[in-house]
Amino acid sequence: MSDLSSAEILRLTREYGLYEWAAQKAVKPLSVDHAQGVYFWTTDGKRFLDFNSQLMCVNIGHGDERVLTAIREQSEKLTYVMPHLVTEPRARLHQLLAEVSPGALKRSFLTLSGAEANEHAVRIARLATRRQKILVRYRSYHGATAGAVSLTGEPRRWGAEPGIPGVVRAMDPYRYRCRWCQEQPACNLDCLNHVEDVIQFEGAHTIAAVLIETVTGTNGIIIPPDGYLPGLRTLCDKYGILLIADEVMSGFGRTGEWFAVDHWDVVPDIMTLAKGLTSAYLPLGAIMVNDEIAAHFEDNFLYSGLTYGAHPVSCAAAVATIKVYQEDGLIEHARKMGTVLAREMERLRNTHPSVGETRSIGLFGLFELVKNRQTREPLAPFNATAAEMGPMAQLGAFFRENGLFTLVRWNTFFVNPPLCISEEQLREGLAIIDRALDITDAAVSV
Repeated sequence: MSDLSSAEILRLTREYGLYEWAAQKAVKPLSVDHAQGVYFWTTDGKRFLDFNSQLMCVNIGHGDERVLTAIREQSEKLTYVMPHLVTEPRARLHQLLAEVSPGALKRSFLTLSGAEANEHAVRIARLATRRQKILVRYRSYHGATAGAVSLTGEPRRWGAEPGIPGVVRAMDPYRYRCRWCQEQPACNLDCLNHVEDVIQFEGAHTIAAVLIETVTGTNGIIIPPDGYLPGLRTLCDKYGILLIADEVMSGFGRTGEWFAVDHWDVVPDIMTLAKGLTSAYLPLGAIMVNDEIAAHFEDNFLYSGLTYGAHPVSCAAAVATIKVYQEDGLIEHARKMGTVLAREMERLRNTHPSVGETRSIGLFGLFELVKNRQTREPLAPFNATAAEMGPMAQLGAFFRENGLFTLVRWNTFFVNPPLCISEEQLREGLAIIDRALDITDAAVSV
């Protein structure tokens, strides 16, 4: 256990630190002491079921000894060299990434985070195409650094504006709230026509890349309808635009495939990775590029680099993590548990009138709560303040009181457990959710 009490840890952090994405007075964090598998324990001994894999990143579960051993052994051997030098774990990681990545994505550039990966992916796209504009989506989140937050579409970019130049935006394929097909019996993919309109209005010859989260993460687990991703690939090919898939959150088994693009047999030109790459045991990000882009930089200067790029200890952690996915069959297990999750989420939707829609793919799931199913009015408004959260805040408090840890955001909450979760543990968390939804049901107008 910690030498400091929970109260002292919170006091020192509150007095000397600043929290991310929050007004400081509103923050009420947990003081965490240790973790194992799908659980973590606070400093005062309370156990929580980690139903969000922290930030959708601890994919293999907490405390896997194989990864911890790899970190210890590499630390004892060599902790750091500058990125112009190479090491065995770096070489092995490059090879493993080439083996598991789709299609012709065989060359990788290593960073220390998903935000850095997205920033460098855009830089690479601009250098390779000699174009400047990047087309992104409004419900995207691509990171908090200066460039990545400019690429972000949702409200977290507002505080950083005007941001980097050359970013243009389009709408998402969000069928539950779609202006084109919400009232139709099926998706008509008119959202792709909208994207093409934006391309033409902006000038296709000025657009270097379309950057998307393959499955939108913190802004709603928006799963593209069948036909959308292949259609976007076709549009990019038609206009000579690169397709960048941000798989920082959706990659490494989260959706029941190695990468979310694999569900639709689409190969992007560039793919960005982080989070599940090391299961967050250590910081690391990566950019995968196809052979054509890699060939461009054989003779052209790659204006990019980081002091901690390809850090040998992080690379060792990533190699060990990828082997855990393979040895334990976690991709297949996530697919199997995802079937259970989808079925049980649908059952809860049918049981609780406050649930407007459930969305999941693999172990990447979300409940969207509404005041009225007919009007689909959200239970908390878009970009809700703490004072506007109402029943959603009560829901979050119930989760915490009952030992369930997950992210409650506006009118949604997430179900993203570690991929190693058992069916019994999955049902343990869903049972807590079942009881919690009685709170939000009380706020529904029929």
